[in-house]
Amino acid sequence: MRHVTDMQTTFSVFQASDENEIVRLLAEVFTDRDPPAVAVGLTPSEFEPLVRLFCPKAAAEGLTIVARSADTGEMVGALLTEDATSPPPPGVELVSTKFHPIFDILSELDAEYTSTHVPEPGEALHLFLLGVAAAFAGHGIAQQLVATCVANGAGHGYQTAITEATNKTSQHVFRKQGFVERARRSYAEHRFDGRAWFQSITEHSGPMLMDKTLTAQPRRTE
Repeated sequence: MRHVTDMQTTFSVFQASDENEIVRLLAEVFTDRDPPAVAVGLTPSEFEPLVRLFCPKAAAEGLTIVARSADTGEMVGALLTEDATSPPPPGVELVSTKFHPIFDILSELDAEYTSTHVPEPGEALHLFLLGVAAAFAGHGIAQQLVATCVANGAGHGYQTAITEATNKTSQHVFRKQGFVERARRSYAEHRFDGRAWFQSITEHSGPMLMDKTLTAQPRRTE
């Protein structure tokens, strides 16, 4: 899968050779602009190990999509995606403890969602790290990453796409792609270990779990 937008940006399935670029890109984007990561004070060097842990699985599953500038070949966006039933990669418990409040509030969303339906392997995509380089933001790359990702997943036989959108911008992106809110939490009300970690980002209200039913496409055989 590879195509070009009007901005001459190409979209393709993540390969193992993309690892260093996706690690650097997502760490920079999230620690600079994702409200929960900013609120807990994560740095790029603390975020990078988390992304790297998911890269072997991303290469094996073929569900993650990356965007590159057609002019320079530079990676300018990525959407890390997995099968929703995939277990956490080995070593995730060793990442910075600054992630713990984020994991906690997102796990509350997931618990509410799965209380009514637990997907089977191969049924639901989990879209969980969407980032676009600052210099390329505002040009529809995030929208196209989501659209390409869900089309690729549908081609693999997936029936549903699920995401936890943590801020107003990502929530807007996913809504425009047909995602619907299923659960929500409040940054103002959340506490972890007795501390209100997200008081500085209450203007974003809180994270949402959103999903979308995918249109069936011919199943890929490669």
